Amino acid sequence: MRLFALLIPLILAAFPAAAFDLQAHRGGRALWPENTLPAFERALDLGVDTLELDTGVTKDGVLIIAHDRHIDANLTRRDGKWVEGPQPTWRSLTLAEVRTLDVGRIRPDTPYAQRFARQMAMDGTSVPTLAALFDLVKKRGDSKVRFNIETKIDPTNPSDSVDPETFANLLVKQVRDAGLADRVTIQSFDWRTLQVVRRIAPEIATAYLTIIDPEESNLSMTGESLWTAGFDPVRHGGSLPAAIKAAGGTVWSPYHLNLTPEVVKEAQALGLKVIPWTVNDAADMKRLIGWGVDGLITDDPVTGRQVLGR
Repeated sequence: MRLFALLIPLILAAFPAAAFDLQAHRGGRALWPENTLPAFERALDLGVDTLELDTGVTKDGVLIIAHDRHIDANLTRRDGKWVEGPQPTWRSLTLAEVRTLDVGRIRPDTPYAQRFARQMAMDGTSVPTLAALFDLVKKRGDSKVRFNIETKIDPTNPSDSVDPETFANLLVKQVRDAGLADRVTIQSFDWRTLQVVRRIAPEIATAYLTIIDPEESNLSMTGESLWTAGFDPVRHGGSLPAAIKAAGGTVWSPYHLNLTPEVVKEAQALGLKVIPWTVNDAADMKRLIGWGVDGLITDDPVTGRQVLGR
């Protein structure tokens, strides 16, 4: 295993630097408060290839950067106190109301805090808008970093967010207005938004997120799913990569534990890039790199850089 680790930088050196895509998941939440401007700025300092992030839409139609479709009690304080009980959706709040929240640290008495015990607290950090992130990158003069932007939408809970058409149109407009269409990928577990993007903005890449798990799946290998916009594997010879190809995808981002070397090769033979999520363990990173994946989405971009020998 040690010999393989030493060979990783040599293997990657044989390819152009841009060929492998190291993505900071939620800006690198293992290290900094997730989906915040301070996290994204530190990920940029680190030299990641892509900022991975999640978006929602406020009551007044503003795109904000947040993972859940509602306020996350694990992360959020108001007036210095942790929020309690069931939390409202972002869709029910105005941007002014969103800006009253502090998401600069994890609530310490939670399993989430134990999971990310190394995260640096940054009190006073607010939920950012997508426009603010674009402005930050432009002010830094960064003309290379890419953005992998997820639409947080759930077909089984349609009232939690705006509809796929509205969501995709708002996001495409903001990307185009910023002049970043060639540096953005729009991703989603809900493939309906990706079909809208394909129709209205074919110049913007789309990435198809998948998970197959007994407790949480967005697709069925043997039946139909609300998440896949009619592009179920059962309609494509039982092949998930073939279903994504038929849907017009250029990138497949599966849960990393669902991958095998054989399915990586199958997807790439169809012209898909394979960029799994969320890969935080160095041994897992090395194994997946050995299988030939095109990138990694990780909460810990420092470990990612070390494994890549950058």
